Amino acid sequence: MSDQPAGEQPTVGRFVSEAPFDPYAVDPVSPQQERYSRASQWQLMWWKFREHKLAMVSAVVLLIFYVIVAFAEFIAPYDYTQRDPRAIFQPPVQVRLVHDGAFIGPFVYGLDRSLNMETLKREYTPNRQEVVPLRFFCRSDEYRMWGLVRADRHLFCGTDGNRVYLLGTDRLGRDMLSRIIHGARVSLTIGLVGVAFSFVLGIAIGGVAGYFGGWVDYVVQRVIEVLQCIPTIPLWLALSAIMPVTWSPLAVYFGITIILGLLDWTGLARAVRSKLLALREEEYVLAAQLMGASPGRIVVRHLIPSFYSHLIASATIAVPGMILGETALSFLGLGLRPPITSWGVLLNEAQNISVVVLYPWLMLPVVPVVIVIIAFNFMGDGLRDAADPYSDD
Repeated sequence: MSDQPAGEQPTVGRFVSEAPFDPYAVDPVSPQQERYSRASQWQLMWWKFREHKLAMVSAVVLLIFYVIVAFAEFIAPYDYTQRDPRAIFQPPVQVRLVHDGAFIGPFVYGLDRSLNMETLKREYTPNRQEVVPLRFFCRSDEYRMWGLVRADRHLFCGTDGNRVYLLGTDRLGRDMLSRIIHGARVSLTIGLVGVAFSFVLGIAIGGVAGYFGGWVDYVVQRVIEVLQCIPTIPLWLALSAIMPVTWSPLAVYFGITIILGLLDWTGLARAVRSKLLALREEEYVLAAQLMGASPGRIVVRHLIPSFYSHLIASATIAVPGMILGETALSFLGLGLRPPITSWGVLLNEAQNISVVVLYPWLMLPVVPVVIVIIAFNFMGDGLRDAADPYSDD
């Protein structure tokens, strides 16, 4: 029998461990799981984006292009407006390393120039006795870096006053390589500026339609439908005709940017509107309304940040459309015009089929256009996948 008095409840002893609490002692979590559970959304996006090899390679390619854009004056061997009457329609030259069995570094052979009196075509014949070494970080045509700093250093150029045209020259004897490099500055920046302009319009108009709904949403949707029904080419023609021919090159540049932005905001506005229609009924939106937050603050501070990743992916995919739009407008003679240099302006000079047959190197601006468009599309695919970091591959 127990020694405990009758009528009393038995007591159970309590044992308290003084050891530190270990949350993983019962259900251990791997370091990898812990790393992902503590990561922010941007970290998850970056980790998943790195797994997309094509997207990473494309990002590196685009980074190289934009570095070239930033330092175009230094990287271009010559002034892109400088004419050389002795080198009109000069073909590209091949860079070599070995001459007569000896390694002498990068060089090109000189050219003997002649005029064919039957076809009136300039002919250039390599002179293997004339070796023109390439110099790096050399002095050549003067320029102003970013329009501010005067300098004359270039990445490479010829020696002893010999001008080397690696990609040939055009009908005025201007270096094609320098013109392509400087044209990249306009073509690549107009895409970024145009996307920024269209995103401001798309987010603002789509945000108003999605948050308020009702008649505001109805009016916005009808306007979008009307704009999307207008054929693109006639609309380009009409908007381009508005710009006076007396405008400065800078004014034309911004005019083309606004035209491209006005044509591209409708798709983003509909995407933002659909997102906000789904999110405006969430509890945190109601809490912000009860606390007195204005509609603008709710949209900008609470709703838009919830799908930043989607907006970034959309922007990356929209930039190629802007670049192609500028190239097409300039190619048709409706966009930028000389003295501005862009890839579209350069391609405008190759419209004549006889010119393409006789001087095919004038079509070389197509190559960077194709590379940039493909790179943006691959990087956009990677960002689109990384925008949902919790999805399975």
